[in-house]
Order: sequence, then C-alpha cells, then structure tokens
Amino acid sequence: MSVTTADNLLGSYLKDRRTRLDPAAFGFSGRRRTSGLRREEVAQRASISSTWYTWLEQGRGGAPSPDVLDRIAGGLMLTEPEREHLFMLGLGRPPEVRYKPVEGVTPRLQRLLDSLEVSPALIKTATWEVVAWNQAAAVVLTDYSKLAPGERNILRRIFLDPRVREAQYDWEGLARFVVGAFRADAARAGALSEVTQLVDELCRASPEFKALWRDNDVLVHGEGVKRLNHPKLGPIELEYSAFAVDGRPDLSMIVYNPVERALADRIRSMVKTKRSSSRRRAC
Repeated sequence: MSVTTADNLLGSYLKDRRTRLDPAAFGFSGRRRTSGLRREEVAQRASISSTWYTWLEQGRGGAPSPDVLDRIAGGLMLTEPEREHLFMLGLGRPPEVRYKPVEGVTPRLQRLLDSLEVSPALIKTATWEVVAWNQAAAVVLTDYSKLAPGERNILRRIFLDPRVREAQYDWEGLARFVVGAFRADAARAGALSEVTQLVDELCRASPEFKALWRDNDVLVHGEGVKRLNHPKLGPIELEYSAFAVDGRPDLSMIVYNPVERALADRIRSMVKTKRSSSRRRAC
C-alpha cells in the first residue's frame, strides 16, 4: 500500500466501491476507459456536488458530514456493514442506528433454534416482539404459534396476561428487570419512537408498568436464572443467556438451559409428544 493510499483510507474505499458498480444497471451509458461509475455519476446519485465528491476521494476538504456519508452510501448501494465501515473511515464512529421493523428470521437462524432440542430458545426484536422460537420454547414458555403476531409481545404478556403473571416466582422482580432491559434494547436499536405506542398502551392498562417506566431504570439482559411454576412440569429452574445476532442490532436470541438432567429429559419427552401430535393432525 502506498503512503497516499494509507493516509486516505476513505478515498481508497470510495474508489474501490465505485469501480465495482455496473454503469448500465444505473442507466449510465457511453464508452469508458475504466470500470465502474465515474465520480460525477456517484455525485449525481448522492445529490452532492461533483467537486466535493472528488475532493473526498482525493483526501481533501475535511471530514464529511453524516448526511453526506449517508447520501454517498445510498449512491454506492452500500450494505449496512459497508455503510458502517464508511462512517468509521470518514468520522471515526459508526452511524446512528436506524431501526427497521422485523417480520421474521432467516431459515438458517430458525434451524439454529430448532437444533436446541431441550433448551427453549427464541428471537425477539428491540421492541420485544417474539419473531421466532423452537419447539422447546413452545412447550415450556409459550406456544407462540397459537397467538396472533400482535399478541407475541413479551411485555404485553407479562403485564396484561394473568396466567403469565401467576407462573412467575418473583413477578415484581421480573417486571422491573424486563422494563429496564426493554428500555435499553429500544435505545440501542434506535427504536425509541417505534415503542411510543406500546409504552402508552401499557401505561394506560397497567399501573405497575407505568410506575416502572417512570423509574427510568436501564438494565442489561445478559444471563441469569428463570424460575417458573409450569402447569405440567411443576416448579422448574432454567439458566438463560442472551446473545446479539451479528449484524442485526434489532434482534437478540435468548436461550434457556434446564439446570437438571431430569428436567431436560422431561422437556425432550414433551417436545416429542408435541411433534407426534402435529404430525397426526397434518395427516
């Protein structure tokens, strides 16, 4: 790498991304001596001046604004990881998180959940909507397939469903924890405006939620122990760990592991029974 290139990582990155694009795909034509888009074409797509974009590639003109970098990222059709890298080169920090509603997960992520036969596991969004789960979660926690998508919010279930409340050993402690962790998740994913309606709804329907929300506690999900009074399994204890989904700040995975081998065997038996029942209904 030359000294010029080493001192101008942003310019080198912009040029590399630019030369990889197919001009015809963007409606640009004409003979070209080099591959990719011309500088003025990127500037046109980004709605910035051609001179300013040229200076950026040449390492002149100072640090660009976040708005300019966002425009260039759009003009170059950068992926989210590429956009983040662009901001790190241009400003030394990642861009502000932009929350995107989630409707489901990839088949690969669902297969990962399904591979955990005796460990209930689920994927939740930053607004605490459950969007994926495995069979162990269905038999131990909640069979989300029997709920409408709007009913799969964890906070709604904890604060508005008496059956969920009765199953908790320490509902008050759980309620305080989930409100603090929910607040942190929404802020981290840039989803504070998206949860306004949910927060207003819960404040109206649950005095307990309203009081906890006003406390402004912020907590991290992390790991711990969940104790339940299960209708079929009786008193059970599960260790849980929360994991971030790489590249998706809006998603997290929670895995619950049975503490005792006997409980794991009973969960396995319940999962097999549920699968057999599902197959018979399908026939």
